[in-house]
Amino acid sequence: MNAHAFTSDVAFTPTVKAIQARKGSRQSYARVEERGGWQAAITPDLAAFIEVQTSVFLSTANGDGQPYIQHRGGPAGFLKVLDEHTIGFADFSGNRQFITQGNLADNPRAFLFLIDYAHRQRIKLWGSARVVEGDAELMARLMPQDYKARPEQVILFTVSAWDANCPQHIPQRFEAADVAAALGERDKRIERLEQEVARLKGISAKE
Repeated sequence: MNAHAFTSDVAFTPTVKAIQARKGSRQSYARVEERGGWQAAITPDLAAFIEVQTSVFLSTANGDGQPYIQHRGGPAGFLKVLDEHTIGFADFSGNRQFITQGNLADNPRAFLFLIDYAHRQRIKLWGSARVVEGDAELMARLMPQDYKARPEQVILFTVSAWDANCPQHIPQRFEAADVAAALGERDKRIERLEQEVARLKGISAKE
């Protein structure tokens, strides 16, 4: 259960609120709190956003509070919403440092940061995470089909609060595959137009 008065208190500590008051933004965020704070459950719109992402940043901290951020990626759909509070994904074998797993063993608090450069959207999710080893059924459910990676374990993230940021200062970038597809469609259209021009020239020459 959330022990905070508002879900946004997971980030808006008394110190943060004091700084907001000093810098003039506390009143607007107080209005957010009056409406109940941030959402805690994964909405259908958020689930749709999550499940098309190909990249996520997972933040953890060890028992001493030292933070660590790890990137996780895969094909669209590798992040799966399992219920209105849970996101799961297969954790692929990498450099085998196991910093994230060690941090979560000491401190389950975690944070997910999702950013969609093409649409200039970003989502912040606070919660907790745990590593699941040896669950073949869950692994089969989460492993992307035909993806060439070796799954080592599963990470389950439990959402306690989430917020969407404004698009300010997000550079617009596009996935290479999307750019290639757009260029391919452009080239096909050019080819069709060139064929039509050649056809019309042929008709004109006969007249």
